[in-house]
Amino acid sequence: MMEESDPPFMEFYKNLFDDHDRSKKNHNGVSDDVEEWELPMIDLGRLDRGGWEIADCKREIAEASRKWGFFQVINHGVSADILEKMRCEQIKAFKKTYHEKSSNHRDLNFPVGSYRWGTPSATCLKQLAWSEAFHVPLSDISNMGGVTSLRTTMEQFATTVSELAEMLAEILAEELGHKSIFFKENCLPSTCYLRMNRYPPCPVSPHVCGLMPHTDSDFLTILHQDQVGGLQLVKDGKWIAVKPNKEALIINIGDLFQAWSNDVYKSVEHRVVANRQTERFSTAFFFCPSYDTVIQSCAEKSIYRRFSFKEFRQQVQDDVKKHGYKIGLPRFIL
Repeated sequence: MMEESDPPFMEFYKNLFDDHDRSKKNHNGVSDDVEEWELPMIDLGRLDRGGWEIADCKREIAEASRKWGFFQVINHGVSADILEKMRCEQIKAFKKTYHEKSSNHRDLNFPVGSYRWGTPSATCLKQLAWSEAFHVPLSDISNMGGVTSLRTTMEQFATTVSELAEMLAEILAEELGHKSIFFKENCLPSTCYLRMNRYPPCPVSPHVCGLMPHTDSDFLTILHQDQVGGLQLVKDGKWIAVKPNKEALIINIGDLFQAWSNDVYKSVEHRVVANRQTERFSTAFFFCPSYDTVIQSCAEKSIYRRFSFKEFRQQVQDDVKKHGYKIGLPRFIL
Protein backbone atom coordinates (compact mmCIF):
# COMPACT_ATOMS: atom_id res chain seq x y z
CA MET A 1 0.00 0.00 0.00
CA MET A 2 1.50 3.35 -1.07
CA GLU A 3 1.49 6.35 1.27
CA GLU A 4 -1.07 9.06 0.70
CA SER A 5 0.33 11.99 -1.24
CA ASP A 6 -0.46 15.71 -1.05
CA PRO A 7 -2.02 16.47 -3.49
CA PRO A 8 -3.89 13.10 -3.54
CA PHE A 9 -2.50 11.77 -6.84
CA MET A 10 -2.89 8.09 -6.00
CA GLU A 11 -6.51 8.50 -4.94
CA PHE A 12 -7.67 10.89 -7.68
CA TYR A 13 -5.92 9.07 -10.55
CA LYS A 14 -6.44 5.54 -9.19
CA ASN A 15 -7.90 4.30 -12.50
CA LEU A 16 -4.75 5.35 -14.41
CA PHE A 17 -2.51 3.51 -11.96
CA ASP A 18 -4.74 0.43 -12.06
CA ASP A 19 -4.72 0.42 -15.88
CA HIS A 20 -0.94 0.78 -15.87
CA ASP A 21 -0.51 -2.16 -13.45
CA ARG A 22 -2.76 -4.37 -15.56
CA SER A 23 -1.05 -3.53 -18.87
CA LYS A 24 2.51 -3.80 -17.41
CA LYS A 25 3.71 -1.22 -19.93
CA ASN A 26 6.78 -0.32 -17.95
CA HIS A 27 8.64 0.74 -21.08
CA ASN A 28 6.67 4.01 -21.01
CA GLY A 29 8.83 5.23 -18.13
CA VAL A 30 11.54 7.86 -18.32
CA SER A 31 15.01 6.40 -18.84
CA ASP A 32 17.63 7.03 -16.15
CA ASP A 33 20.32 6.97 -18.85
CA VAL A 34 20.29 10.71 -19.55
CA GLU A 35 23.54 12.64 -19.66
CA GLU A 36 23.82 15.84 -17.59
CA TRP A 37 24.94 18.95 -19.45
CA GLU A 38 25.56 22.58 -18.55
CA LEU A 39 23.54 25.07 -20.56
CA PRO A 40 25.36 27.89 -22.37
CA MET A 41 26.28 30.44 -19.69
CA ILE A 42 25.94 34.15 -20.48
CA ASP A 43 27.20 36.91 -18.18
CA LEU A 44 24.78 39.81 -18.65
CA GLY A 45 27.15 42.06 -16.71
CA ARG A 46 29.05 42.42 -19.98
CA LEU A 47 26.21 44.56 -21.32
CA ASP A 48 27.35 47.32 -18.93
CA ARG A 49 31.01 47.21 -19.91
CA GLY A 50 30.74 48.87 -23.29
CA GLY A 51 32.54 48.35 -26.58
CA TRP A 52 32.96 44.89 -28.07
CA GLU A 53 31.71 43.17 -24.90
CA ILE A 54 28.14 44.38 -25.53
CA ALA A 55 28.08 43.10 -29.10
CA ASP A 56 29.69 39.82 -28.08
CA CYS A 57 27.18 39.23 -25.28
CA LYS A 58 24.21 39.93 -27.57
CA ARG A 59 25.63 37.60 -30.21
CA GLU A 60 25.97 34.81 -27.63
CA ILE A 61 22.34 35.27 -26.52
CA ALA A 62 21.14 34.94 -30.11
CA GLU A 63 23.44 32.00 -30.84
CA ALA A 64 22.20 30.06 -27.79
CA SER A 65 18.60 30.80 -28.81
CA ARG A 66 19.25 29.42 -32.30
CA LYS A 67 21.26 26.33 -31.36
CA TRP A 68 19.78 25.39 -27.99
CA GLY A 69 16.57 27.32 -27.38
CA PHE A 70 17.81 27.38 -23.77
CA PHE A 71 20.57 29.23 -21.95
CA GLN A 72 21.40 30.45 -18.45
CA VAL A 73 22.33 33.94 -17.29
CA ILE A 74 24.30 35.37 -14.37
CA ASN A 75 24.55 39.01 -13.26
CA HIS A 76 20.95 39.21 -14.41
CA GLY A 77 19.79 42.02 -12.11
CA VAL A 78 17.54 39.89 -9.91
CA SER A 79 19.08 39.98 -6.45
CA ALA A 80 19.95 36.84 -4.52
CA ASP A 81 17.83 38.24 -1.68
CA ILE A 82 14.69 38.38 -3.84
CA LEU A 83 15.31 34.89 -5.21
CA GLU A 84 15.77 33.42 -1.73
CA LYS A 85 12.66 35.19 -0.42
CA MET A 86 10.69 33.88 -3.38
CA ARG A 87 11.84 30.34 -2.65
CA CYS A 88 10.95 30.59 1.04
CA GLU A 89 7.52 32.13 0.37
CA GLN A 90 6.53 29.48 -2.14
CA ILE A 91 7.65 26.69 0.18
CA LYS A 92 5.42 28.18 2.89
CA ALA A 93 2.48 28.40 0.47
CA PHE A 94 2.85 24.78 -0.67
CA LYS A 95 3.13 23.55 2.94
CA LYS A 96 -0.57 24.31 3.34
CA THR A 97 -2.74 21.21 3.20
CA TYR A 98 -4.36 20.16 -0.04
CA HIS A 99 -7.73 21.35 1.29
CA GLU A 100 -6.30 24.78 2.19
CA LYS A 101 -4.63 25.16 -1.22
CA SER A 102 -7.62 24.00 -3.25
CA SER A 103 -10.05 26.15 -1.23
CA ASN A 104 -7.72 29.19 -1.38
CA HIS A 105 -6.95 29.63 2.32
CA ARG A 106 -7.09 33.23 3.55
CA ASP A 107 -3.32 33.27 4.10
CA LEU A 108 -2.86 32.62 0.37
CA ASN A 109 -5.64 34.72 -1.16
CA PHE A 110 -4.67 33.86 -4.74
CA PRO A 111 -7.03 34.62 -7.63
CA VAL A 112 -9.73 32.00 -8.16
CA GLY A 113 -8.45 29.10 -10.27
CA SER A 114 -4.76 29.76 -9.56
CA TYR A 115 -4.12 26.43 -7.85
CA ARG A 116 -3.53 23.55 -10.25
CA TRP A 117 -2.27 20.00 -9.83
CA GLY A 118 -1.98 16.83 -11.87
CA THR A 119 -3.49 16.63 -15.36
CA PRO A 120 -7.30 16.50 -15.45
CA SER A 121 -7.27 15.48 -19.14
CA ALA A 122 -4.83 12.55 -18.64
CA THR A 123 -5.96 9.20 -20.07
CA CYS A 124 -2.77 7.30 -19.19
CA LEU A 125 0.14 7.66 -16.76
CA LYS A 126 2.54 9.18 -19.28
CA GLN A 127 0.14 12.16 -19.62
CA LEU A 128 0.00 12.76 -15.84
CA ALA A 129 2.05 15.61 -14.33
CA TRP A 130 3.20 14.76 -10.79
CA SER A 131 3.25 18.41 -9.69
CA GLU A 132 1.22 21.24 -8.24
CA ALA A 133 1.36 24.96 -9.01
CA PHE A 134 0.01 28.41 -8.34
CA HIS A 135 -0.44 30.08 -11.74
CA VAL A 136 -0.97 33.82 -11.18
CA PRO A 137 -1.37 36.65 -13.74
CA LEU A 138 0.92 39.55 -12.80
CA SER A 139 -2.03 41.92 -12.88
CA ASP A 140 -3.70 39.91 -10.09
CA ILE A 141 -0.81 40.00 -7.63
CA SER A 142 -1.67 43.51 -6.44
CA ASN A 143 -5.26 42.40 -5.89
CA MET A 144 -4.35 39.56 -3.55
CA GLY A 145 -5.40 41.65 -0.54
CA GLY A 146 -3.36 42.90 2.36
CA VAL A 147 0.35 43.65 2.42
CA THR A 148 1.64 40.12 3.01
CA SER A 149 5.22 38.92 2.64
CA LEU A 150 4.05 36.55 -0.14
CA ARG A 151 2.44 39.33 -2.15
CA THR A 152 5.34 41.75 -1.60
CA THR A 153 7.91 39.15 -2.65
CA MET A 154 5.93 38.15 -5.74
CA GLU A 155 5.68 41.82 -6.77
CA GLN A 156 9.43 42.35 -6.34
CA PHE A 157 10.28 39.19 -8.26
CA ALA A 158 7.80 39.97 -11.07
CA THR A 159 9.02 43.55 -11.50
CA THR A 160 12.70 42.66 -11.87
CA VAL A 161 12.13 39.58 -14.00
CA SER A 162 9.74 41.49 -16.32
CA GLU A 163 12.50 44.01 -17.01
CA LEU A 164 14.94 41.19 -17.74
CA ALA A 165 12.50 39.50 -20.15
CA GLU A 166 11.86 42.71 -22.07
CA MET A 167 15.58 43.41 -22.38
CA LEU A 168 16.32 39.89 -23.67
CA ALA A 169 13.43 40.03 -26.15
CA GLU A 170 14.66 43.36 -27.54
CA ILE A 171 18.20 41.97 -27.90
CA LEU A 172 16.89 38.92 -29.77
CA ALA A 173 14.85 41.17 -32.08
CA GLU A 174 17.86 43.41 -32.67
CA GLU A 175 20.03 40.41 -33.57
CA LEU A 176 17.49 39.61 -36.30
CA GLY A 177 17.92 43.13 -37.64
CA HIS A 178 14.77 44.60 -36.07
CA LYS A 179 14.68 47.58 -33.73
CA SER A 180 11.35 46.37 -32.49
CA ILE A 181 9.12 48.05 -29.90
CA PHE A 182 6.70 45.16 -30.43
CA PHE A 183 7.46 43.61 -27.03
CA LYS A 184 7.27 46.88 -25.09
CA GLU A 185 3.86 47.54 -26.65
CA ASN A 186 2.34 44.04 -26.43
CA CYS A 187 3.95 42.12 -23.55
CA LEU A 188 2.68 44.12 -20.60
CA PRO A 189 2.54 43.20 -16.90
CA SER A 190 -1.19 42.66 -17.37
CA THR A 191 -0.53 39.85 -19.88
CA CYS A 192 2.36 37.97 -18.24
CA TYR A 193 2.25 35.21 -15.61
CA LEU A 194 4.11 33.81 -12.63
CA ARG A 195 3.91 30.10 -11.92
CA MET A 196 5.20 28.69 -8.65
CA ASN A 197 5.82 24.94 -8.97
CA ARG A 198 6.24 22.10 -6.51
CA TYR A 199 7.17 18.58 -7.61
CA PRO A 200 6.45 16.22 -4.67
CA PRO A 201 8.44 13.02 -4.14
CA CYS A 202 7.03 10.47 -6.58
CA PRO A 203 6.92 6.79 -5.53
CA VAL A 204 6.08 5.69 -9.08
CA SER A 205 8.94 7.51 -10.84
CA PRO A 206 10.05 6.91 -13.61
CA HIS A 207 6.60 5.96 -14.93
CA VAL A 208 5.28 9.48 -14.26
CA CYS A 209 6.86 12.83 -15.16
CA GLY A 210 6.79 15.86 -12.90
CA LEU A 211 5.84 17.73 -16.07
CA MET A 212 5.27 15.89 -19.33
CA PRO A 213 7.25 16.85 -22.48
CA HIS A 214 6.06 20.17 -23.92
CA THR A 215 7.08 23.49 -25.39
CA ASP A 216 6.09 26.83 -23.84
CA SER A 217 3.24 28.88 -25.36
CA ASP A 218 4.89 32.28 -24.85
CA PHE A 219 7.76 34.41 -26.15
CA LEU A 220 10.24 33.74 -23.34
CA THR A 221 10.25 31.84 -20.05
CA ILE A 222 12.56 32.77 -17.17
CA LEU A 223 13.03 30.04 -14.57
CA HIS A 224 14.48 30.07 -11.08
CA GLN A 225 14.95 26.53 -9.75
CA ASP A 226 16.43 24.88 -6.69
CA GLN A 227 19.40 22.48 -6.73
CA VAL A 228 17.42 19.21 -6.84
CA GLY A 229 17.52 18.94 -10.64
CA GLY A 230 15.04 17.21 -12.91
CA LEU A 231 14.71 19.64 -15.82
CA GLN A 232 15.52 17.92 -19.12
CA LEU A 233 15.41 19.12 -22.73
CA VAL A 234 15.91 17.75 -26.22
CA LYS A 235 19.27 18.55 -27.78
CA ASP A 236 20.27 17.06 -31.16
CA GLY A 237 17.43 14.56 -30.98
CA LYS A 238 18.11 13.17 -27.51
CA TRP A 239 17.13 14.06 -23.96
CA ILE A 240 19.75 15.74 -21.77
CA ALA A 241 19.52 16.73 -18.10
CA VAL A 242 20.19 20.35 -17.12
CA LYS A 243 22.79 20.74 -14.37
CA PRO A 244 21.45 23.18 -11.73
CA ASN A 245 23.39 26.38 -11.02
CA LYS A 246 22.34 28.37 -7.94
CA GLU A 247 23.74 31.62 -9.34
CA ALA A 248 21.89 31.46 -12.65
CA LEU A 249 18.42 31.95 -14.10
CA ILE A 250 17.38 29.71 -16.98
CA ILE A 251 15.93 31.29 -20.13
CA ASN A 252 14.09 29.41 -22.83
CA ILE A 253 12.50 30.41 -26.12
CA GLY A 254 8.75 29.91 -26.44
CA ASP A 255 6.57 29.01 -29.43
CA LEU A 256 5.64 32.62 -30.17
CA PHE A 257 9.27 33.69 -30.54
CA GLN A 258 9.97 30.75 -32.83
CA ALA A 259 7.07 31.83 -35.06
CA TRP A 260 7.97 35.54 -34.86
CA SER A 261 11.61 34.78 -35.78
CA ASN A 262 10.51 32.43 -38.59
CA ASP A 263 12.23 29.43 -36.98
CA VAL A 264 15.52 31.22 -36.35
CA TYR A 265 15.08 30.87 -32.58
CA LYS A 266 13.99 27.44 -31.33
CA SER A 267 11.21 26.55 -28.93
CA VAL A 268 12.58 23.27 -27.57
CA GLU A 269 10.69 20.38 -26.02
CA HIS A 270 11.45 19.94 -22.32
CA ARG A 271 10.13 18.07 -19.29
CA VAL A 272 10.62 17.67 -15.56
CA VAL A 273 11.50 14.22 -14.24
CA ALA A 274 9.92 13.32 -10.91
CA ASN A 275 12.24 12.45 -8.03
CA ARG A 276 11.46 9.48 -5.78
CA GLN A 277 12.84 10.94 -2.55
CA THR A 278 13.11 14.72 -2.82
CA GLU A 279 10.60 17.48 -3.56
CA ARG A 280 11.61 20.15 -6.06
CA PHE A 281 10.60 23.82 -6.26
CA SER A 282 10.83 26.34 -9.09
CA THR A 283 9.31 29.65 -10.14
CA ALA A 284 8.67 30.46 -13.80
CA PHE A 285 7.88 33.80 -15.42
CA PHE A 286 6.03 33.64 -18.75
CA PHE A 287 6.55 36.59 -21.10
CA CYS A 288 3.24 36.70 -22.99
CA PRO A 289 1.36 39.21 -25.16
CA SER A 290 -2.30 40.17 -24.89
CA TYR A 291 -4.78 37.67 -26.32
CA ASP A 292 -5.54 39.99 -29.24
CA THR A 293 -1.89 40.35 -30.28
CA VAL A 294 -1.26 39.04 -33.80
CA ILE A 295 1.88 36.92 -34.20
CA GLN A 296 3.46 37.08 -37.64
CA SER A 297 6.91 36.32 -38.92
CA CYS A 298 9.40 39.15 -39.24
CA ALA A 299 10.68 37.50 -42.46
CA GLU A 300 9.33 38.06 -45.96
CA LYS A 301 8.71 34.38 -46.70
CA SER A 302 6.91 33.20 -43.60
CA ILE A 303 6.79 29.57 -42.48
CA TYR A 304 3.69 30.21 -40.39
CA ARG A 305 0.40 31.94 -41.09
CA ARG A 306 -0.64 34.92 -39.00
CA PHE A 307 -2.47 34.04 -35.80
CA SER A 308 -3.54 35.75 -32.60
CA PHE A 309 -2.32 34.60 -29.23
CA LYS A 310 -5.93 33.85 -28.31
CA GLU A 311 -6.26 31.58 -31.36
CA PHE A 312 -3.02 29.79 -30.52
CA ARG A 313 -4.03 29.19 -26.89
CA GLN A 314 -7.45 27.92 -27.96
CA GLN A 315 -5.92 25.48 -30.46
CA VAL A 316 -3.56 24.16 -27.77
CA GLN A 317 -6.45 23.64 -25.35
CA ASP A 318 -8.52 21.91 -28.03
CA ASP A 319 -5.66 19.56 -28.92
CA VAL A 320 -4.92 18.68 -25.29
CA LYS A 321 -8.60 17.93 -24.73
CA LYS A 322 -8.87 15.80 -27.88
CA HIS A 323 -5.47 14.08 -28.02
CA GLY A 324 -4.10 14.38 -24.49
CA TYR A 325 -1.13 16.48 -25.58
CA LYS A 326 -0.23 19.79 -27.20
CA ILE A 327 0.56 19.99 -30.93
CA GLY A 328 1.45 23.69 -31.06
CA LEU A 329 3.20 25.43 -33.97
CA PRO A 330 2.76 22.65 -36.58
CA ARG A 331 -0.94 23.60 -36.61
CA PHE A 332 -0.03 26.99 -38.07
CA ILE A 333 2.44 26.06 -40.82
CA LEU A 334 1.54 27.48 -44.23
